[in-house]
Amino acid sequence: MFRPFEAFIGLRYTRAKRRNHFISFISFISIIGIALGVTALVTVLSVMNGFEKELRERILGMASHATIAALSGPLRGWDRVAEDADRHPDVLGSAPYIEGQAMLVNGRLVSGVLVRGVLPAAEPRVSDVGEHMVSGRLEALQAGEFGIVLGRELAQFLGVFRGDRVTLITPEASVTPAGVLPRLRRFTVVGVYEVGMYEYDRTMAFVHIGDAARLFRQGDGVTGVRLRLKDMFESRRVARELAAKNEDELWVSDWTRKHANFFRAVQTEKTVMFVILMLIVAVAAFNIVSTLVMVVTDKQADIAILRTLGASPRSIMWIFLIQGGAIGALGTLFGVVGGVALSLNVTTLVPALESLFGIKFLSPDVYYISDLPSDMHIGDVVRIAALSFALTLLATVYPARRAARTEPAEALRYE
Repeated sequence: MFRPFEAFIGLRYTRAKRRNHFISFISFISIIGIALGVTALVTVLSVMNGFEKELRERILGMASHATIAALSGPLRGWDRVAEDADRHPDVLGSAPYIEGQAMLVNGRLVSGVLVRGVLPAAEPRVSDVGEHMVSGRLEALQAGEFGIVLGRELAQFLGVFRGDRVTLITPEASVTPAGVLPRLRRFTVVGVYEVGMYEYDRTMAFVHIGDAARLFRQGDGVTGVRLRLKDMFESRRVARELAAKNEDELWVSDWTRKHANFFRAVQTEKTVMFVILMLIVAVAAFNIVSTLVMVVTDKQADIAILRTLGASPRSIMWIFLIQGGAIGALGTLFGVVGGVALSLNVTTLVPALESLFGIKFLSPDVYYISDLPSDMHIGDVVRIAALSFALTLLATVYPARRAARTEPAEALRYE
């Protein structure tokens, strides 16, 4: 254990003597380097967490946390399945759906779409599409009226607006006196939505579940039941419990199966970015090596005198460990304060910079997420601070051991 005099001397050495201000300058540069690295790391990870959260909310605002479907064919008795699922304490809501592929035609413009039949009254329990309507309302879908709600990108491609009519063609064929013809139906556009994900805004259309049942010949069956959970990260556990509870042959899936590769890619990108930015902190931390080596060389006489006064090699080593630790602690502290402050205010600072310089970092014409979101995690901040401080302590080991091996007679020979 170190004694108070070791801490006093180690902290005193962080300040330069009158004859040598260069060492103090290098110490200051090391502190600034560590602080900038930690600030950048905390801020970048917070912004990446914000992007991940934004994407997750947009994707899961349309997709379901979990789905229950029959192993083959349509799901019969979906209301009983939904009631059983609603009894689970982690399920917030359920809604049936019918899903199928089709083509939308307006004049010479043709586009493939994924048609989802929904119950407008029940859909808000499992998705947020009703909150992203830019024209019309989801409740305008009425059984038998053959209304359709399109994504904004899809509506722009087809050149239609609310009130216009489009033709929907399904893969199922009808046998008529004229031969086998594809099934088609005229639908009226009753609404347009925009969730900010091209995958949905360009390729998905909503109709009433009753119209979808007639269109895809589902009868009284549905494709499945969609579920919204209290905690989306518990979807796998809830899916297993629901699958074990149901005695019927049902297929229970969760969102991690459908979007696993996407979120795994985001997580990999975060990990790589963490490693790259941590190298910046490491470079700044190992500047402490040169700082302490110069201090040890400059303090040879002081070390020799301390040794002759009874200081042990362990005490000398602690002096320089404390000096390097103080530099690392100050740099890490300033970096954490700067990173936290920047992360908490990035949503206001970025618009201010854009307004000041007249530029747009993320143009809304190119990017669906045009603002820089931030979602700071305390666990990330603690991990960054701990790793940064550990690197600074590691960088002080060699100079401290070198100082501890100083021989008093050799150091005082030329004094």
